[in-house]
Amino acid sequence: MDTKELWNNILLEIETSVSKANFTTWFKETKISGFDKGTIYLSVPNTFVQEWLLKKFHSLILKLLRQSSESIHALEYVIKEESKQKNQYVPTKTILATRELPLSEHYINKDNNLNPRYTFESFVVGPFNELANAAAQGVLKNLGVAYNPLFIYGNTGHGKTHLIQAVGNAVKAIDSSKKIFYFTSEKFVNDYISSVQANKVDKFKEKYRKYDMLIMDDVQFLSGKERTQEELFHLFNIMKDNNKQIVFSCDKHPNFVNGLEDRLKSRFASGMIVDIPAPDHESRVAIIRSKCASINLFIDNEIIDYLADSIKGNIRDLEGVINLIVCQTETKNKTLNLNEVKDLVKNSIKQKKLLSYKEVIKIITDFYKIEEEMIYKKTRKKEVIKPRQIIMYILREDFSISYPSIGEKLGGRDHTTVIHSCEKIKKEVKIDMLLLKEIQEIRSIIG
Repeated sequence: MDTKELWNNILLEIETSVSKANFTTWFKETKISGFDKGTIYLSVPNTFVQEWLLKKFHSLILKLLRQSSESIHALEYVIKEESKQKNQYVPTKTILATRELPLSEHYINKDNNLNPRYTFESFVVGPFNELANAAAQGVLKNLGVAYNPLFIYGNTGHGKTHLIQAVGNAVKAIDSSKKIFYFTSEKFVNDYISSVQANKVDKFKEKYRKYDMLIMDDVQFLSGKERTQEELFHLFNIMKDNNKQIVFSCDKHPNFVNGLEDRLKSRFASGMIVDIPAPDHESRVAIIRSKCASINLFIDNEIIDYLADSIKGNIRDLEGVINLIVCQTETKNKTLNLNEVKDLVKNSIKQKKLLSYKEVIKIITDFYKIEEEMIYKKTRKKEVIKPRQIIMYILREDFSISYPSIGEKLGGRDHTTVIHSCEKIKKEVKIDMLLLKEIQEIRSIIG
């Protein structure tokens, strides 16, 4: 067995499922140091990394190892210590990693692909996601009828996967006889392509139609795949007609997924569509406190407020910084102060690029599919007026550019025109839900 190649492949898989900060902190200095009688020995730099991998990532690592080779039965961690005499690492201590624990209690179930850690109990609810959480729990009250399908959308790291899997885990807890299957749209596409190549499309259809509940993640990757969308359309109809529950997640509202067929968009709209926007300040504070409590980490309230102010939008980034704080706390054997935490945040979180006003204009004109130069012209065409007003609104609200400066940048318009446009959009988003969704989508693209 080529353990180096095996571990490199495993690392590639892990890198796609954890944040960059998590990956760098916990996996950078790991390697397989041996394989004997079905046991993989994973070399780690210190006791802290050993305990963290065992607590947080053991299930994932062992699952990927077992998928790679049926000959792998167990995983043990070896702490390495740099020898002073030789420039090499030598094992100093090993730990048996729950070799005898039953898989059904600790690992993702191969029958339904559900992660047992994704439950409603572990889902932090705040103002930003309370509607999505209520809709997800509402599915349980009348399975296959109420909110069918349930379609949850939002940017990466907002908790979509956790929530849609929580629905599956809750249904399974209520009735263990229910057949549930969680899968990504990419998995669905690959299964369909393989079935066509093997001339086994009927088996593909049977595979997905046998379930009482289907949970599809990342619908956006179906974009442009017409044949696969057709199969999903027919599968959807059969599930719906038989009162079988369907749950979807996507990074944007289905109406704004380019290359998605109108008939699928219509089917999605027949149920409940709800978004999870970026968490507000209070929710970020709650998430940080919840994560810290789950790992018995105490951080001062001043530091919690600083993290909530500094890291906006992505829950995974919050988790990554908390992991770094834990690592530094253990390494230095002391509680970090605010300045030390600020250094961690500065060095570990990639700063977002500041967009120019021209880039914002291009994003919005592309969104509405109009020529960019039309924004600067003195035209009263409806298809131009609305995007222009939204550009003014975004530049004012999100970038704090002055009214006169906005008018100057958009063809030398008077600042009173800009004020009128901004106030108009500000009022309309309170009553026009479609406009609100469009602006939310534009903001997610802007980042």
